[in-house]
Amino acid sequence: MDINTPEQASSHASLKLAVIVASNREGRFAPVITDWFLSRATTHDDFTIDVIDLADVDLPVALSYRPDDDVKAELAKVSPRLEDADAFVVITPEYNHSFPAPLKSLIDWHYTQWQAKPVGFVSYGGISGGLRAVEQLRQVFAEMHAVTMRDGVPFPNAHSQFDADGQHKDPAGPDAAAKTMLDQLAWWATALREAKARRPYAG
Repeated sequence: MDINTPEQASSHASLKLAVIVASNREGRFAPVITDWFLSRATTHDDFTIDVIDLADVDLPVALSYRPDDDVKAELAKVSPRLEDADAFVVITPEYNHSFPAPLKSLIDWHYTQWQAKPVGFVSYGGISGGLRAVEQLRQVFAEMHAVTMRDGVPFPNAHSQFDADGQHKDPAGPDAAAKTMLDQLAWWATALREAKARRPYAG
């Protein structure tokens, strides 16, 4: 009879990937990018997907140790889902050389939920493809004790890369980049989950 240790059983369980859609701007391009990414991520055997769209969350920028009932209700929408996630992908535009304010609020209202978990990035924007936003996010997530993936999926001049139906005009490169990032996320998420099962992370 095959008997798995708790660590082995944990490593065989599906990984929970929280996909965070960072933009809540009116007329945002985020749905096109998100749909494209989800069509790739949902075919990856290692993950089950939970989409957290910050257009549906209203966290204040003013932090508090004693949030009122309205803020608690907003936190209840997202905090348990972040806690349950084994890995994250942040889909972010670049606004004025940085990332959107709702994403910073989400990060700042949480702490332990990010610890010892991997984070990947899908970014979009003008000529930089959102990479300046991603570089800033790497510093923020390092402070949260998260592990960011080296490889991401940037879309420079994003609007011009997709047709009117939201299909990428030349998907070979982005498809390969998405697979590389998802494979890295799966490796790190599995390794970190197994490590935490043996010894809780001391953040």
